[in-house]
Amino acid sequence: MTLKEAQKIVDNWIKEYGVRYFSELTNMAILTEEVGELARIISRKFGEQSFKESDKNFNLADEMADILFVLICMANQTDVDLTEALEKNLQKKTKRDKSRHFSNNKLKNN
Repeated sequence: MTLKEAQKIVDNWIKEYGVRYFSELTNMAILTEEVGELARIISRKFGEQSFKESDKNFNLADEMADILFVLICMANQTDVDLTEALEKNLQKKTKRDKSRHFSNNKLKNN
């Protein structure tokens, strides 16, 4: 599935099951909440925190998909073409960072 296809699929889903898009502000709050849920799983799975009983049923991929879904909703309602945005962002990062990371001693293997 391409980003363009994903944007269309989410738009169709919203129209069929979601009635309408939540406001941009509500979606921003939902996105923040979803990122927090991902952070909680990451901190427990890869960090020092231990899992609580309520955390054990969380699924990393599902949490990432929740974030992607809300981000796509926000892109749709603000007329952002995510394919175009990502392509431009990668060009910007390449121009800015093409040699920067290679000279970062913190990234070199010991």
